[in-house]
Amino acid sequence: MCAAALATYALLSPQPIAGAPSPSEFPWAGDPEGGAPFVEANLNNPDEVVGFDVEIADLIARGLGLKPKFKNITFTSIDQSIERGDAEIGLSGIEDTPARRANMAPTVPYYRFREVLSVRDADASRLRTLADLRGRRVGTLGGTIAYEILLSAESEFGIQAVSYDDDVHPYSDLIIGRLDAVLLDNVLAQRRRRALPGFTIQPESVAVGHYVGILAGRNGPLRDRVDEILRAAMRDGTLENIFRKWGAWNDDQPELYRRVLAGESIPPVIGAEITAGTALNSWQATRAYLPSLLQASVVTIVLSCMAMALAVLLGIAIASGRVYGGALARALLTGYVEIIRGTPLLLQLFVLYYGIAAAVRLPAFLAALLGLALNYAAYESEIFRGALEAVPAGQLEAGRLLGLSERQVLALVRGPQAFRLALAPMTNDFVALLKDSSLVSVLTVFELTKQTQIFATNIGSWVIPGVLCASLYLAMSLPLAAAARRLERRWKKATHE
Repeated sequence: MCAAALATYALLSPQPIAGAPSPSEFPWAGDPEGGAPFVEANLNNPDEVVGFDVEIADLIARGLGLKPKFKNITFTSIDQSIERGDAEIGLSGIEDTPARRANMAPTVPYYRFREVLSVRDADASRLRTLADLRGRRVGTLGGTIAYEILLSAESEFGIQAVSYDDDVHPYSDLIIGRLDAVLLDNVLAQRRRRALPGFTIQPESVAVGHYVGILAGRNGPLRDRVDEILRAAMRDGTLENIFRKWGAWNDDQPELYRRVLAGESIPPVIGAEITAGTALNSWQATRAYLPSLLQASVVTIVLSCMAMALAVLLGIAIASGRVYGGALARALLTGYVEIIRGTPLLLQLFVLYYGIAAAVRLPAFLAALLGLALNYAAYESEIFRGALEAVPAGQLEAGRLLGLSERQVLALVRGPQAFRLALAPMTNDFVALLKDSSLVSVLTVFELTKQTQIFATNIGSWVIPGVLCASLYLAMSLPLAAAARRLERRWKKATHE
């Protein structure tokens, strides 16, 4: 039987590529970052993953006579990774949606979940439904059914949907008042409630959905074999035992299993309309998402311009302090530059927004602006310091002999020449900052890359979203580079005249 399963699996799998798993392995994809209780790192052995989806992957692999092999894939990239053949199946609390049914080969639903609202304990009696949250901020995971429900509620109730990359920070932001509510799966809400007191899960469900495994569209025969394994596990109680072990079994599951085993048709979402639920083709989806991409581009360019302007001003001040300041000032400023350049920008953003939230609760846009500006100020200061020191000493002495003060020498002689020398590398840094602004999505700032990521997740492809995103970034950066080159040529011409 094992040999037959291996032979069937070999026929169904894509052609081998370099670095592909051995024929005896069953590669599956999941995301352990904030993935409890689906997939999470084992506290006793961080190199291992645990969770009910881990056990389901093991169940499927054993049913195929294979050994499970975990592939760590970012949640929003699981669909694309499955399509390109990085793994055979994705299992990480993946929701059944019309788009996935149209573009991929999802398994039968193996778990029914409910979209539930969580609010602070003090608000539990008055904020019970989406209608009660009119004009308020509600957080969720981007690219999920919950996010699409909130987008639909924006026009109906004026709710402001706030997108997160993980399921941890929405609840922590709820507790400290950055959000008024969180809409997420009951599995996630109940898990977080046990670790973070202070919020109430409302009993009324906003919608009902299902978790599925996803396979590439070409792997329909393998999906059918997986479905047989899941149905057998429903009949003999194996799935129930797995979910009971993880505290996730409830009264919704027996009815789901009855319908699956009876072969009944089960809609992916029950009780709510979702904007991405109609499985639009790529061009229809592009027309639908283009206004949002353009709006996100405005956020990106405004944030980048403001951050760069502040970084240049701070960089000039730091460079001047290091050139003209005393020993203590130079030591402190040098220490700042080395600390900022020696630590990741992403870490600095987390510290500004989440790390100091107990003392200073910065708005997301302000934290993003300060994070980018403070980071790039360190790099700009080195450019300006080098440019200041590149101005010939003879010119400085000539200015002093003419009776100019040090401040006047800096403003009239040294500064303008240094700025010309710094223009080209400063332009390069501005283009780099435009791209680094994509990192601020971790602070819930809805910029271009974040919107593109949600677009790609909902249509199941990065081709069109990626091309559009790249085109918009080029449209923002190329004019800047051209303007800088024109200004540089004008200055060179004026110098030679």
